[in-house]
Amino acid sequence: MKHGFPRPRGVADGVPAEAIGLRPIPQWPEGERPRERLLRHGVGALSDAELIAVLLGNGSVGRDAVATARALLGEAGSLGRLLADPDHMPAVRGVGPAKRARIVAALELARRSLGEGLAELPRVRSPTDSADYLKARLRHLPYEAFACLFLDTRHRILAYEELFRGTIDAANVYPREVVRACLRHHACAVILAHNHPSGIAEPSRADREITRVLVDALGLIDVRVLDHLIIGHDDPVSMAARGLL
Repeated sequence: MKHGFPRPRGVADGVPAEAIGLRPIPQWPEGERPRERLLRHGVGALSDAELIAVLLGNGSVGRDAVATARALLGEAGSLGRLLADPDHMPAVRGVGPAKRARIVAALELARRSLGEGLAELPRVRSPTDSADYLKARLRHLPYEAFACLFLDTRHRILAYEELFRGTIDAANVYPREVVRACLRHHACAVILAHNHPSGIAEPSRADREITRVLVDALGLIDVRVLDHLIIGHDDPVSMAARGLL
């Protein structure tokens, strides 16, 4: 994937040097405008900044939409961090509530699309079936969050719910609330998941302990814990595969 960080004039996003920062996008040659390039060549032809620029629609006085998008990416530090917590999007000139709403809506549409694909599975045969969805939900959050996928007797998806949020390195998980959520969704099985904002997905001692507590607590109401997935920068780590359930 192309990066969206600021680059030297003349090499960013396929736009000629004389166009960058000097003229608004509608005055660029048609073949250089992000929206027209997307329609002609597909989304793969655009950088992160150009895709965000299409969502923004326009920039502000003295800054076109591509430059505004680069400023957003630069302030956030990465595309993932920008999209992870859109409620706390960096304050950048030219990006008001309406433009923030467009970005949030685009992200939610992508998540719902992943959720549709997950819901259309005949059943979850293994936690890897749900890994992409859980990664999309949890991977880039700047704080630790704990969530559950609730399943029926045939391991079909009933619901997804984020139950607890914490700080950058911890989230308090209360077993009684997980039990209540399972009863509320009439779940017969559950896949637990939480993220490590550090990006390192190795299970900690606290992760192992709370997993054992939840397995015991949910066993009392005949809800089976299929797995506990830990989401980091790379592929999720399955505690079931590690023999830690």
